Amino acid sequence: MLTGSPAIPFQQMHMQADTSGRVLVLDSGVGGLSVQREIKRMLPDAALLYLADRAAFPYGDWDAAALREHICALVVSVSEVWQPSAVVIACNTASTLVLKSLREIMSVPVVGTVPAIKPAASQTQSGVFAVLATPGTVKRDYTQDLIIEFAPEHHIALVGATGLAALAEDKLAGRVVDLDRLLQEIVPCFVEKDGQRTDCIVLGCTHYPFLQEEMEQVAPWPVTWIDPAPAIAKRLVQVVEPETIATGFEDLFFLTS
Repeated sequence: MLTGSPAIPFQQMHMQADTSGRVLVLDSGVGGLSVQREIKRMLPDAALLYLADRAAFPYGDWDAAALREHICALVVSVSEVWQPSAVVIACNTASTLVLKSLREIMSVPVVGTVPAIKPAASQTQSGVFAVLATPGTVKRDYTQDLIIEFAPEHHIALVGATGLAALAEDKLAGRVVDLDRLLQEIVPCFVEKDGQRTDCIVLGCTHYPFLQEEMEQVAPWPVTWIDPAPAIAKRLVQVVEPETIATGFEDLFFLTS
């Protein structure tokens, strides 16, 4: 799943800085690789720097103010060494908190990840869909504002899953996914309202697309799974100047622990 070099400890980052202009992709673990693969699909020659903030995993357990301070400090620290051409926060929980602050302090484009409520509202045929995310993303005002703006007439099940990100980490580490636990996490998404039932589920965490095959396997009925990664990559292409992106270098993968 990882491209380029093997994982390198964060402490060695200074020793590895051989070029500026890479696109910095950040998540609390390996979930953001679902976003990285879409970036590589749209920008195949771009050099990427993926930072897995394992020391802080999972972001959903953090106090909001502390998480905002932590991520801003981390991005600034990395950027001082690597001088990225753009920053992608490949995490819904983090994005709902830090985008405004980061955009105020960074001189390069900052692209975030937000629940794909607008696409779900346009794709649902039943008017009933679910947002499957971390508890932190579900409770954020940002998420509620998206619902008010784009889906005020829809019936939406907001489901805060506590263990799905860890299950995705297990899968990407080669461990077997616990399907019973997976079903327990996703079954609240499947609801019926006025004779209609859930027909779309927004994957509101970048870890979750890696579990889509297993979720389809245990789902009570077929639904459309909405992965935000293609839209994130498309937004990056729109806001970054192509000539500022480093090319001709392998992608790098760093761990903070």
